[in-house]
Amino acid sequence: MARDNTTGVGRRSAGQQAARDASADEDAARSAEGAESADEESGGGSTYLVPGLERGLRILSEFSAREPVLGAPELSKRIGIPRTTTFRLLQTLEALGFLERATGDRHFRLGVAVLRLGFEYLSSLELTDFGTPILERLRDQTGLSTHLLIRDERDVVFVAKAQTHDPMFSSVKVHVGTRLPAHATVHGQVLMGDLSLMQLRQLYPEQQLERFTDRTPATVDELYERIRETAAQGYALSEASFERGISVVSAPVRDQTGKIVAAMTVTVPRSDIGDDERVPLVAKVCGAALDLSARLNYRAPADDPTLVQTRR
Repeated sequence: MARDNTTGVGRRSAGQQAARDASADEDAARSAEGAESADEESGGGSTYLVPGLERGLRILSEFSAREPVLGAPELSKRIGIPRTTTFRLLQTLEALGFLERATGDRHFRLGVAVLRLGFEYLSSLELTDFGTPILERLRDQTGLSTHLLIRDERDVVFVAKAQTHDPMFSSVKVHVGTRLPAHATVHGQVLMGDLSLMQLRQLYPEQQLERFTDRTPATVDELYERIRETAAQGYALSEASFERGISVVSAPVRDQTGKIVAAMTVTVPRSDIGDDERVPLVAKVCGAALDLSARLNYRAPADDPTLVQTRR
């Protein structure tokens, strides 16, 4: 009997302790909610950030075309967090479809959820909505594949395209989402046409730029000189300067403020463009770029270099 009484007392004590713990948890939760409300009322600042979300997004941003596969130890070092935390974040991103396993248990690559978000973003852009029919018309006029690009920091990104129907030229295919180094392509030189030399040096703080061919600018000063030349003539022409057997003509697209927001491009599957072909091709590309700019409420002044090219 005594043993039964003792057991009953023990059960009551345990129940009372559990109740006290639950009450303490509720008090802590209310305190946390109050602190959170105070943060919201005060406007936030850096305390308004969610560390786990921030770290997860930083992990995703480390993946690129140059580094499509990364391991947990390397990501831990780059983000500056413990490996165990990194691996938990990777597993969470994997479970949500933003990452998938690559070579080995601790190596990952971007998953389909990232691609889905990317396409949702692209489909929401006015550029692609307005630009696609213009790309298709330019393709039909020239018989060549046409593309629309934007700049993302040091890369250019293909956001829309109209593939040629001509089987002779269909061997050259660039997919939407493809990235290329901005400094090494005429697309990038067009898209950086608004940047000052100081802004360009902030974007490229290194002494020497990465070389892809002997025509790639070696320094920021050389890159800036080419950007200014491109801006002055209103378009850019590349004849196998980045990739052998490929020539391109690219012209800037501007918004209502006059800012360069995209580049309109045709791709010629040859290493050079003949003199008879060059002038009308440049005029058509510049005309298409101006057409898209007009749809973005840009009104080109009479001396706009891109507009001047359409009159030749």
